[in-house]
Amino acid sequence: AFHLKRDLVGPGITHHDVLAATEALSVCFEIVDSRIRDWRIGITDTVADNASAAAYVLGELRVPPKNLDLGTLGMVVEKNGELVATGAGAAALGSPVNCVGRLGTPLKAGEVILSGALVPLIPVAAGDHMRVRVGALGSAEIRFA
Repeated sequence: AFHLKRDLVGPGITHHDVLAATEALSVCFEIVDSRIRDWRIGITDTVADNASAAAYVLGELRVPPKNLDLGTLGMVVEKNGELVATGAGAAALGSPVNCVGRLGTPLKAGEVILSGALVPLIPVAAGDHMRVRVGALGSAEIRFA
């Protein structure tokens, strides 16, 4: 997750612009949910369902982006203590930075911007405990009720 300290207004936002506008980065779980039964979802459904966005959980650490290579930053995801997925920043268009401001929508100082998934969606049920660790950014975890 990118924590913005300055506005970003596009189009034409560069990698440098994104990093200069970012105060800090943090680990983030995006909680995806859909009103579409059995995930039989097309692009029209996705738009109508607000991209299936439900909530997000941030890790406690806030790390300045200076000297971080976000494309090679590794991710480990555990479900109930078992490794279920690994990924790297490169899974998000080569680097999570490349996802921020890409569509030219103005982004405002103080906003938290999620850059996109680095691993496939992982189904959860009541009682599941999820933990994600991302290199120098630390970890975040959540238990589903």
